[in-house]
Amino acid sequence: MAQITVTINDRSFRMACDDGEEERLLGLAQRFDDNINSLRDNFGEIGDQRLTVMAGIMVTDHLAEVERKLKAAEGRIEELGKAEASVEERLAAQEQRFTTRIETIEKEHREKEAKIIARLLERAEKIEQLSSELDGEQREAESAA
Repeated sequence: MAQITVTINDRSFRMACDDGEEERLLGLAQRFDDNINSLRDNFGEIGDQRLTVMAGIMVTDHLAEVERKLKAAEGRIEELGKAEASVEERLAAQEQRFTTRIETIEKEHREKEAKIIARLLERAEKIEQLSSELDGEQREAESAA
């Protein structure tokens, strides 16, 4: 456990802290001392206890404001998470509709293609039949001549 000395309101205080936390604790003490000095500059010499209490309340007020903002930010993050989930659900539903529509179009295309092929085959048979009839008529004409 480390030992440090902080100075607040022109008084030195010896404090213990975890190893590696020395700089952080010194910085916090400096900020608190700055608050006291700022209050002294604004209100004059109103007593050490009163300055310390006012600085403590000022820090607590700042902490409460930060906590309020944090809570609001967490609420907003939760709202955004819900909105994201809603968007993902809508995208999935839209993707399903597109997939269904594509499958329907592909099925319709295959059916139309099959009908066209069937008509072409019918016409090809008709052409072959007419060709056979013409060949037969031509042979008859050649035989008669």
